[in-house]
Amino acid sequence: MYREKIEAYIDSHRQEMLDDICTLCRINSEKMPYSAGKPYGEGAFMALNAALDLAERYGFSVNNYDNYVGTADLNDGPAQLDILAHLDVVPAGEGWTVTEPFEPVEKDGKLYGRGTADDKGPAVAALYAMRCVKELGIPLTKNVRLILGTDEECGSSDIEHYYDLEKEAPMTFSPDGEFPVVNIEKGRLEGHFDSSFEASAALPRLVSFSSGTKANVVPGKAEAVLAGLQAEEVEKEAGQVEQETGIHFTVTAHQEGVMVLAQGHGAHASTPQEGKNALTGLLKLIVRLPLADCQQKKAVAALYELMPHGDVCGKAMGVDWKDEISGEMTLAFSMLTVDGQHLEGVFDSRCPICANEENTLKVIKERMAEKGIVLHNDSMIPPHHVDGDSHFVKVLNQVYEEYTGLPGGCLAIGGGTYVHELEHGVAFGAAFPGTDNRMHGADEFAVIDELLASAKIFAQVIVELCS
Repeated sequence: MYREKIEAYIDSHRQEMLDDICTLCRINSEKMPYSAGKPYGEGAFMALNAALDLAERYGFSVNNYDNYVGTADLNDGPAQLDILAHLDVVPAGEGWTVTEPFEPVEKDGKLYGRGTADDKGPAVAALYAMRCVKELGIPLTKNVRLILGTDEECGSSDIEHYYDLEKEAPMTFSPDGEFPVVNIEKGRLEGHFDSSFEASAALPRLVSFSSGTKANVVPGKAEAVLAGLQAEEVEKEAGQVEQETGIHFTVTAHQEGVMVLAQGHGAHASTPQEGKNALTGLLKLIVRLPLADCQQKKAVAALYELMPHGDVCGKAMGVDWKDEISGEMTLAFSMLTVDGQHLEGVFDSRCPICANEENTLKVIKERMAEKGIVLHNDSMIPPHHVDGDSHFVKVLNQVYEEYTGLPGGCLAIGGGTYVHELEHGVAFGAAFPGTDNRMHGADEFAVIDELLASAKIFAQVIVELCS
């Protein structure tokens, strides 16, 4: 029921919808310094108020929560469905070729620009779904609220502020993921650890080690300085390790001896198997070099035993859990610095539903302590799971299948979305299977037909859940 009217409405408003997306995407809404009344800076403030102006123009009742979050309500009925989207973006970055980051353009059926896919395009698609239902006069007995946040990319403190003031709706979806339905998000342990030891002047020795820029990124580069070794003997061992790991090593002269640069391939920490970890590759080389016995050498070797190269599931830590619905544990060793008296590092593990603080955090803490390494974490983020057999998820999948002809289903991911803390929240769209929107990268784009399809799907979901 209503499918023909919904499809005709969205198709007839194609250009208007794209124009509204472009209006928002011309605003650089990456997080900026706080100023009075603008918690995330000028850009986020401008984007939020521009979006609320659109919603108000289309007849929705809007509310601004201290410029953290804005909302648009479809009617004054009891709360039933929240649609949670965000208007902030990651920094523009370099390497754009089709257009400038904040000058959206339509080309070859795609809309290019920062935010077109993540998440301004899907946010406007949701707004047009609500507008479609409203202007077609489809009768509803319950309310739909579009929630527009401005800090999803940098910690979601906006949503914390909102839910301090408002209750969670019985159902929430965020069009900030992928189709069909993401109903499981793994838990997370971002482990911060360190160890101290007595300095040693014995040769050969490791002078320094450095790798990693962010906890949630598998490092593609690492470097170390070694004293008391000749370049030739380091290169010989490096050649062997390169054959075993695929990590490329460059050995050059340094004022203290030699410098070794390791080049691998970066990846997101939730999918460490897709990268080549330069950090662990360089550690593999270092522990095989004939360094003099000292506490630093023992500490580095002990650390490598716990997180050896190629172990991306926590097996050496004793936490390689997995279950049928959420998959395997992943563990990425993502940051490490070492000097003569101290090492400090970070790992990022994404934990299946069966993992918890007792069988994961406690075990890792004890394993590290046995080797003289202190893990400073006392808690972990639990996994998020919404029943795939719930009425809510079944309706989402049913509508998705009806409008696309593609199979529905439930997905489990290692990353966290906007709904991770919401009891009844799932991610639903707006990325379609097989489409790489280059989110967070240069030349980010949304496929226009997929945005239109998303708006149609969202409209039908509103009808099914709120009539």
